[in-house]
Amino acid sequence: MARLILVCLLILGCRRAPSGSGPIVVVDDGRFTTRLSRPAVRVVSLMPASTELVFALGAGSLLVGRTTWCDYPAEAVQVPSVGDGLAPNVEAIVAQRPDLVLSYRSPSNAPAIDRLRGLGIAVLELAIDQFADFERDARMVATALGRAAVGDSLVAATRADLERSTVISQQPVSVLMVAWSDPPMTLGGGSFLSEIVSRAGARNVFDDATRPSFVVSLEAVVDRHPDRILVVGDAEPEFATRPEWQVVPAVRLRHFVRVEGSLFNRPSPRIGAAVRTLTAALAAMPR
Repeated sequence: MARLILVCLLILGCRRAPSGSGPIVVVDDGRFTTRLSRPAVRVVSLMPASTELVFALGAGSLLVGRTTWCDYPAEAVQVPSVGDGLAPNVEAIVAQRPDLVLSYRSPSNAPAIDRLRGLGIAVLELAIDQFADFERDARMVATALGRAAVGDSLVAATRADLERSTVISQQPVSVLMVAWSDPPMTLGGGSFLSEIVSRAGARNVFDDATRPSFVVSLEAVVDRHPDRILVVGDAEPEFATRPEWQVVPAVRLRHFVRVEGSLFNRPSPRIGAAVRTLTAALAAMPR
């Protein structure tokens, strides 16, 4: 039985130890094993998703550093900034004397992560790209902070809210998401935003691609016949008036679905709210 419990916890990405009962051992998304002698009390977060997660775990007071992009909740902006989260400033991070750094798993961050670990600072690499990643990493971070039970409760509450918000549609509207316009880059089925679109009763026209994002041709976009273009923000998208993009009927006809808020650009406990917001925006447009 003890062996079975250990295997289950390793599948979740971490071995948990109650606060005060011994070292905490966590296996992160880079499969690196981190050992903490006690729960972390000085945390630097290098991405908005992990900053929001720490606050959602009721541990915002433990944050001693965050990136310039960490804007939610409002209390996050009171935490000292250490600069950008990609290719981060190691000196700025070290100056905050952290005992734990939360970083996005990316090749551009690898040199900084290696330096931090070389200095004896614990780093957890998090690959939070979809809701399943959020669930796994919420438990992982909660364990490192000595709040495993809180992490379990947060995951359960977020999943319940998401399930209540999910819409089932027999004729889903097809949606294109433009991550970049030159060259055209879209979001695939492996992205968090694609999951929101699906949960809102629509369909990402490139949901058959497992990659989070990739470059496509405008010809490929036209072949997929998107009914709507998802726009995050209230500004007119830059590509809307560009001549080459007029071959896409949804662009030419300005069939833009507009949503606002940081809840659309990071996996977070607010995913249910994101689904409800998009559902309402889609319903407001004529079919």
